[in-house]
Amino acid sequence: MLDRIPLEAFRVYDAACRFMNFSRAGRELHITQAAVSRRIQRLEEQLGTKLFTRRGRNLALTPQGERLAQRVRATLEYLEESLEPFRGGGSETISIAASGSVSHLWLAKRLKDFDNGNPSVSVRLLTTDAPSELASEANDLVILYSTGEHLRWNLTPLMKEVLLPVASPDFIDKHRLDPVAISPDEIARLDLIDYERFNAHWISFRQWFARLPTPPKARITPRLSFSTYALAVDAALRGDGVTLGSIGLIADQLASGALMELGSQRLETGYGYHLGMPRYRSLTPGAARLHQHLLSGL
Repeated sequence: MLDRIPLEAFRVYDAACRFMNFSRAGRELHITQAAVSRRIQRLEEQLGTKLFTRRGRNLALTPQGERLAQRVRATLEYLEESLEPFRGGGSETISIAASGSVSHLWLAKRLKDFDNGNPSVSVRLLTTDAPSELASEANDLVILYSTGEHLRWNLTPLMKEVLLPVASPDFIDKHRLDPVAISPDEIARLDLIDYERFNAHWISFRQWFARLPTPPKARITPRLSFSTYALAVDAALRGDGVTLGSIGLIADQLASGALMELGSQRLETGYGYHLGMPRYRSLTPGAARLHQHLLSGL
């Protein structure tokens, strides 16, 4: 059916739906009211259904027309967005992919700073924890959880993964804890906040305690468990308990005192977060500036 209906017909239909007035739709499209009416009538004939009804001078969509209007608007918006990288005028759109925790805790502020200094560059952030989507070559830049090697991406270290228990000052005061002298056994008996491990190499509380030189005897039973690491950190900031802090990701919260380290045991996992640029193609000027911006200050 689509091969018999020109794209123009859907553009006319979309305008008619937005204005609910054929004359105003025609003015936007630089055609006459009669031309809009003919195109809508032809579209109805091709689809075999009524799309509009008239109530006096007012137009209304039929149920079928309402469903089609929603789909046409979504499709045209998607097409408009897809064509954005090909527009002229000096504007450039670049894409970067990162996990939810990196996007929420580290990347968002740096992208805002970059945007303020680069008004001619538009950045599209893909937030996902799926390894295949993170490493997709459709992205211009990526931030990968890795040991530093990848077949398709040249990786530069952003931060090592060093894990330690952290809690808010309110939680520490409420439970009368000594954040320096507290032992792993005492930490294990507190309200632990954990998160789901979407990657086999991720470390949660059970693995963290198990890797200590002297693991605690208490059974590790988190009181809360969240679907993402960022949500676990947010819960710790609210004073709900103790979570594992990845030092690089929560550096701002540690520096401000919103979170405090508990004990002296730190675990360096051998993994970390790396900024990737394509191995087999050159960066665009905007992507190169963003790459440099994210590495500055490290």
